[in-house]
Amino acid sequence: MAAAPSSRPFEYLESLAGTVFYKLYQQPSTALAIFRRMLPDLAKCFVMALLYLKDPLPAADLEAWVKSESLKERDNALSILGRLHILSNTVTADNVRAYKVTDPFATSLRHALTGADQTQSFGVLSHVPAGSEVSIPDLDEYARRQWEGVLGYMVGTGGMGAPQVTLSKGVKELLQAGHLVEIRDRRVEITQDGFAFVLQDVSTQVWHILILYVESASAIKMDSVEVLSFVFLLSSLELGKSYEKNHLSSKQLRMLTDLADFGIVYQESPDAPRFYPTRLATTLTSDSSALSNPLLGSLSGPAGEASSKAGTGFIIIETNYRVYAYTSSPLQISLIALFTTLKYRFPNLITGKITRQSVRRAVEMGITADQIISYLSTHAHPQMRKHNVSRSTSNQAGIPPSVLPPTVVDQIRLWQLERDRVKATSGFLFKDFVSLAEYEAPCRYAEEIGVLAWKSDRKRMFFVTRHEQVAAFLRSRK
Repeated sequence: MAAAPSSRPFEYLESLAGTVFYKLYQQPSTALAIFRRMLPDLAKCFVMALLYLKDPLPAADLEAWVKSESLKERDNALSILGRLHILSNTVTADNVRAYKVTDPFATSLRHALTGADQTQSFGVLSHVPAGSEVSIPDLDEYARRQWEGVLGYMVGTGGMGAPQVTLSKGVKELLQAGHLVEIRDRRVEITQDGFAFVLQDVSTQVWHILILYVESASAIKMDSVEVLSFVFLLSSLELGKSYEKNHLSSKQLRMLTDLADFGIVYQESPDAPRFYPTRLATTLTSDSSALSNPLLGSLSGPAGEASSKAGTGFIIIETNYRVYAYTSSPLQISLIALFTTLKYRFPNLITGKITRQSVRRAVEMGITADQIISYLSTHAHPQMRKHNVSRSTSNQAGIPPSVLPPTVVDQIRLWQLERDRVKATSGFLFKDFVSLAEYEAPCRYAEEIGVLAWKSDRKRMFFVTRHEQVAAFLRSRK
C-alpha cells in the first residue's frame, strides 16, 4: 500500500514560500526527513530515479513508467513533489517538457544517502562515562510522564488523583495560542480542537505541537526556518544515544529547554553538556510508532501494561443513557466527565449518565456530537460491541452496524442541534463552466480524489476542500 504524506506537517510545509524551501533544503537532515516522511511511495520512486541523472528526464518518459489504471496515483505523486518544491518542470534544448529534482534538495539528499554530510546536520555523538548513560526505558518513562502531564492539563486531571507534572508557562501559552485550551474564569477548558487533539495518535499530536511552536517562532524572536530545521535534525537522531550541545547555537539551546518540557528531548539540566532525544523525537520521520496515546490504549513499556486491557474497550452504555466505564485512568475519567454527569467512582469503575445538560456543556466548549459518538464507539466494551452488532439489522441496508444504542446516538446529535444548526465547511467554489461536459470532468475528478464537498449539476458548479489538484487537472485539459 502506498504511503500517504502526514497531513499536518505536509499542510504546513505546503503553505511555505519557495524561498523558505531553499533555506530548509540546505540541510541534509531536512531533505532526508521530508523524503522519508512526507512522500508517498510512488513519489519516492520518481525522486530516486531522477536523483543521479545529469540531464532532465522528458515528461513522456517518466509518465510512461506508470500503468494507465494508476494515472490518479501518478498525478498525485507529481503534484506533491511540485508543492514541496522537490520536482520542477523544465524544457530541454529540443523544447521538450521535462522533470528534474531541484537543488539544493538533490545535493542534500545525495549527501544524506552517501554519508558525505560535513555540516553536522545529523548531530554530534557524545561520549558518556560508563555507568552514566540514560537507558531507553528511562527515556520512555520521562517522555510518557511529560506527555501525559500535557494531556492531563488539557482535560483537567487535577482533581482526579493523577500525578502532577509542573508545566512551564511557555507550554501553557502555546496550548492556548494553538486554541487547544481556553481560560475561562481562571479555569482551563478544552476546546473542540483540543478534544480532537487528545484523541489522535501521539506522533500526530507531537507534530501538531511542533508546528504550533514553529508558527510562534517570530513571537519569541526566533527564525521559523531555523526552528523547523532543528526539528528535522532531532527526528534524524538515534534513540538511546546522547549528543553534544557545544556546537549548538544559543537559539537551539533554548529550543532544547522548551522541547524538554514536552518530553521530546531529555537533558539533566539546561547547563548539561549533552542531551538525549526521546522516542517522541526519533519517530517523527519514521514508520515506527511513538508512545501510544494513554487515551486510546496502552503505553509502550512495562509502565503501560496495566492500561493495555483498557485500550481494548471499557465503556458500556445503556439505552437509558447510563454509562459504566471500567477504568482507573485519571485521563480517561476526566475525558468522560467532559460530556457525562458522573455519579459514582470505584477503584476500577465509574458510573454516570449522558444528559441534555452534560452534552450541551460539552457543545458549549466546542466539542461536537460526532466527536462524542466516535469516542464512545472506539472505547465500547467488547461485550457491548458483540451484543449490539448481533442485534443490529442495519447490515440489511448495507450500512455498518452501530456499536452504540441508536437512541443514544440520535439523542446526542439532537441535543447538539438545539444549539448548532449550521455547519460551515471551508473550501473553494468552481463555477461558470461553458458546457456540461466541461463541468462534469473536473467534478468527477474531484470526487475521485476525495475533495468534493458539494455539487450542483443544474447550476454547473461544485465545491471542494482542496483546489490544487483540481486546478492542475483543468490546466492539463486546455
